[in-house]
Amino acid sequence: MTHVPQLIIDLSLILTMAGIITLIFKKLKQPIVLGYILAGLIVGPNFSIFPTITDIKTIEVWAEIGVIFLLFNLGLEFSFKKLVKVGSTAAITGLFEVGFMLITGFAAGQLLGWSKTDSLFLGGIIAISSTTIIFRAFEELGLKTQQFTRVVFGILVIEDLTAVLLMVLLSTLSISQQFAGLELFGSILKLFFFLTIWFMGGIFIFPTLLRKYRKLMNDESVLITSVALCFGMVFLVTQAGFSAALGAFIMGSILAETTHAEKIEHLLKPLKDLFGAVFFISVGMLINPELLLEYAVPTAILVLVVIFGKTTYVTMGAVISGQPLRKSLQAGMSLSQIGEFSFIIANLGLSLKVTSDFLYPIAVGVSVITTFTTPYMMKASEPFYEWLDRKFPSSWKLYLNRYSTSSGPIAKTTQWKEILQSYAQTVILNSVVVIGIVLLSSRQLGDQLHKWIPETYLTQSVHFGITFLAISPFLWALVFKRSNKKAYSAIWLSRKYSRGPLLMLELSRVLVALVLMIFLLNSFFDTPTALSIAGCIMVLAFATFFRRLQIFYNRIEDRFLQNLNARQLEGSGKSKRILLPWDAHFAFLEVSPDSSLIGKSLQELAIRETFGINVVLIERGSKTIQLPRPTEVLYPFDRIEVVGTDEQLEIFRGHVEISTNGDLYIAHDDLIILERIEVKSGYNIRGKSIRNSQIREKTHGMIVGLERNGERILNPDSSMIIENDDVLWVAGERDLIKEFIQIKSPADRESNVDKIW
Repeated sequence: MTHVPQLIIDLSLILTMAGIITLIFKKLKQPIVLGYILAGLIVGPNFSIFPTITDIKTIEVWAEIGVIFLLFNLGLEFSFKKLVKVGSTAAITGLFEVGFMLITGFAAGQLLGWSKTDSLFLGGIIAISSTTIIFRAFEELGLKTQQFTRVVFGILVIEDLTAVLLMVLLSTLSISQQFAGLELFGSILKLFFFLTIWFMGGIFIFPTLLRKYRKLMNDESVLITSVALCFGMVFLVTQAGFSAALGAFIMGSILAETTHAEKIEHLLKPLKDLFGAVFFISVGMLINPELLLEYAVPTAILVLVVIFGKTTYVTMGAVISGQPLRKSLQAGMSLSQIGEFSFIIANLGLSLKVTSDFLYPIAVGVSVITTFTTPYMMKASEPFYEWLDRKFPSSWKLYLNRYSTSSGPIAKTTQWKEILQSYAQTVILNSVVVIGIVLLSSRQLGDQLHKWIPETYLTQSVHFGITFLAISPFLWALVFKRSNKKAYSAIWLSRKYSRGPLLMLELSRVLVALVLMIFLLNSFFDTPTALSIAGCIMVLAFATFFRRLQIFYNRIEDRFLQNLNARQLEGSGKSKRILLPWDAHFAFLEVSPDSSLIGKSLQELAIRETFGINVVLIERGSKTIQLPRPTEVLYPFDRIEVVGTDEQLEIFRGHVEISTNGDLYIAHDDLIILERIEVKSGYNIRGKSIRNSQIREKTHGMIVGLERNGERILNPDSSMIIENDDVLWVAGERDLIKEFIQIKSPADRESNVDKIW
């Protein structure tokens, strides 16, 4: 009789049970994740009614692979560019909520009499909501085109990144068993350093290689290459002392900027689903029902902490960021659960053997209960807001409305702000690259080199020269590169008192470069004579090859930016969505082949007059039509972006998507934005009608809203006269709107020119 390895028997058992349970959960319209957990509980060692798993250690290894694939896939969906573009609302709300949930979780653990380590992990467990569960609930409840969902998706991006950082910090703190501020600060700096090095190096190298060999790569080779890169980064990251999950996430975020991102994500889906299922099944296998019953009271308390805590903190954060109370409350009640990251953090504590046995089943119990309550919390958000609206004093409501209106999406960018941002970016990024190259060359490569070649003054000098050549373009950029010449010149010419601070900034750059050069010299030479000679050689080299260094650095920068923007350059980039004021917002809809709108121009359809909707973009295959003209005709499978309220969008959707559900799309580029323009006395559009103001021609945009004397007008008529102190909401191209905002009367422009010259 042929011997079958125990691993195959165990896998057949857990996957068979998982298949049966998930079919049942699909029928009941419940999250499949809960089905996997239940399947794991049934086949686990703590549930003896059915056959149980015997080789748990091997299953745990498979579960670890599942975590790697989950984080790799999350990185593919994430990308650091998306983080930059989620907007201030998501950033403020997400950080506010996560910070206070960490504090609340730690305080709850201490009040329950748990250890500091258990309390710290509890804070991380209850701080992160479940992206999977929220997406599924939005889809089932038909909420994906609602305005508040965009805020929720932005917060989830912030939470996902925070969860990855939390895993690293919790690992460091739990192993050291110390909570010293300096040590924590050092861990954060180390993490930032490695993240910057890995991301910049990865973006520079991997997209170039994939693009170079693109013609040779079929689906099979793309899948194998991407998985190999993932596990290669996992190895590098674990060698640096971080978790495997962080490495998978980093490589996913790097590949997310390549033109292969969508293909990799599609090819990876079966692997992610398989190993992800094994991970969630292993979560259920570790649940001890007796322990869960013993800690039923703490579990119930933490369920209330999660529901009320997350609802409160998200709502407060969103209101602080300038969102209306209705949208803030809807977002808060949608995020009132925990999920997959909570399991990963709880499992991390168990694997490091720093948390108590009861914490893991409690985390699972809280997640299961809050997952079931999530749809009901989403449904209850609107009635709860209406109840609050009736109870709130009129003065409170007036204050909140004024606050949300004044905190619009536009933010004035001063010239000093632009200079400081470009200065910080240049100094920090180039300094990190220089330090990384020096450490890699002097310590890692140097140790390997000296195993084969004796360490002499000559070999050290050659090694130093090669390292100096590698970092010299970045030292040049650190001292001489000036990213924002226009703002710099404007400040230098406008006020003589501004020249001192500008000179101090330039001097500080030189000092940073000198410190880095001393660091390089000390890494290779010990004697003062050698240091002096090497330093003189470095100065002479800079003076001799100044122009070549500039050209070489520009090539490096161009290659990096080309790789970073590869998806947009190939036409896959879309428009950034910034939320409109009041109840109107952007949404994407796909034109069904059965729609009655097909074959008619926008002018014939009179969409604005009939539905109160503005069409601001049409995607047709690889072609993108921004702010289409009235003569543009709609075709089947066109993806149109529209502006309207929830009610208007719901009605219009019934005419556009006949047989398919609308899909909410959060895009990456920022060609079309919404800007708030407050009309001042110096603006030459004052006293003109909207049609005669030429805003459409000058900004390639349209006025979608107008505020006047506290009254809000959505889709104002083109004959309306623009008055002083009106607030215009213009959807159009970013650069053109920014130029338009600066337009003043002819006299003002001449005055400004006289001041400059």
